[in-house]
Amino acid sequence: DILIAVVDGLKGFPDAINAVFPETVVQTCIVHLIRNSMGFASWKDRKSVASALRSVYRAENADAGLAALEAFEEGPWGQKYPAIAQSWRRHWEQVIPFFAFSAPIRRMIYTTNAIEALNSKLRRAVRTRGHFPGDEAAMKLLYLVLNHAAEEWKRPQREWTEAKIQFAVIFGDRFTL
Repeated sequence: DILIAVVDGLKGFPDAINAVFPETVVQTCIVHLIRNSMGFASWKDRKSVASALRSVYRAENADAGLAALEAFEEGPWGQKYPAIAQSWRRHWEQVIPFFAFSAPIRRMIYTTNAIEALNSKLRRAVRTRGHFPGDEAAMKLLYLVLNHAAEEWKRPQREWTEAKIQFAVIFGDRFTL
């Protein structure tokens, strides 16, 4: 069973997850939405646009987030870059689950960066070696990198205790402490 899946915005990914795990809450990665938004803004405006978007994803709840998105859309940045608000609206159904959690838990689930960091470690290990005598040598290297990464994962995040309590309340019998 998967409780929450944070996806990067690939079309069809939420539907594929829900086809196999129908009770999974699918949420779009907030960092990917922000990065996508920055693609519409000029380089000199990016810092200000990112600051203006902060009120959307840091809102207290989904209704406040939608109100902040509407305020952004009507404000100077929304008028200058209308594609940003349109992008957020297209993904809004997958943004809403994010607001069901408290701020400390939101910090844990707002991004897919942990997966991207692991992929980066694997790519870096392979790139620094350049070439391998055979497939088995490459597999051994990837195994060692994954083993080292797994050691880092043994340390729980600070917010995990609070997250477990909230997950037990929200997901009921699907999550046991």
